[in-house]
Amino acid sequence: MLIIGITGTLGAGKGTVVDYLRTQRAFAYYSVRQFLTEEVQRRGMEPNRDSFVTVANDLRAHHSPSYIVDELYARAAQNGTNAIIESIRATGEVESLRKKGSFVLLAVDADSRTRYERIKLRGSETDHIDYDTFVANEKREFDNPDPNKQNLQACMRMADITLLNNGSLEQLHAEIDRFLGELKDDAPAHHRPSWDEYFMDLCHSVALRATCNRGRSGCVIVKDRQILVSGYVGSPSHLPHCDEVGHLFRKTLHEDGTISTHCVRTVHAEQNAICQAARRGVSLEGGTLYCTMTPCRTCAMLIINCGIKRVVADYKYHAGAESEEMFRQAGVSLDYIHNEVLEYQNK
Repeated sequence: MLIIGITGTLGAGKGTVVDYLRTQRAFAYYSVRQFLTEEVQRRGMEPNRDSFVTVANDLRAHHSPSYIVDELYARAAQNGTNAIIESIRATGEVESLRKKGSFVLLAVDADSRTRYERIKLRGSETDHIDYDTFVANEKREFDNPDPNKQNLQACMRMADITLLNNGSLEQLHAEIDRFLGELKDDAPAHHRPSWDEYFMDLCHSVALRATCNRGRSGCVIVKDRQILVSGYVGSPSHLPHCDEVGHLFRKTLHEDGTISTHCVRTVHAEQNAICQAARRGVSLEGGTLYCTMTPCRTCAMLIINCGIKRVVADYKYHAGAESEEMFRQAGVSLDYIHNEVLEYQNK
């Protein structure tokens, strides 16, 4: 199975490349745009580019930078045939897909005036804009250092090949054929995930069960490369969840005078995993805990007292400095998969 990711500038001809691969090469098709359209409609928002960007960034911030394409990759893997994932726009998406193996990234580009004329002819619901708006939209999506946000420029730099679509349709088709012909066995070598990558992927799968949309976090605790327990953020048993009745906010006044807002309805993923171990009489002594981001202060104290010796977090938490210091003093190793900081919304 070969997965081709499609990235590129607005109106460059990504859809034309997709059509050719679908009709002439029998590739299955999975669209980030369609995925977002369904989510935008579910949220009752207007189906325009602003809504798509807002929803995409929200999903990435609350799950992971690669959440959308991971969902699409899972659908493609279940189908088992060569497939396309269109509209890849964040570096975290590219990094995640490359780890899964059998993936190449194709970028499509053309000069800006040609692309603008193309989107006017296309005339979709997001394309009724003037040239200045077209340029402004592209600039907003083109360069952002946050892995959760859209960054077309960085994605295009990561592409295995770039097709310049300034010529005829026949020339574009010839370039696609040449590109496919250069692939050995129709796929690059499989990337076998490391143990940390493997358990972190499982951690994100567990997080899909989370019931608070401010941060759907997950946790997996292992020892000797065997899973002991798992947990996800959610309300105590038999109590209503945030997804059902909304958040239960409390304000916190900090020493510097700032005020932050926190949802206190839920039990953290790390705490739930530790509770599961306690209920089942499973010792966590010497184990490794995998989590979505740096554990909070309370979770850090519980982790230390459980005898866990290593914590692996996918990202840094914006208020995680105190936990990091506690782990250092207690001799608990703390490693990060990514060095970026994630923040909850509506703090």
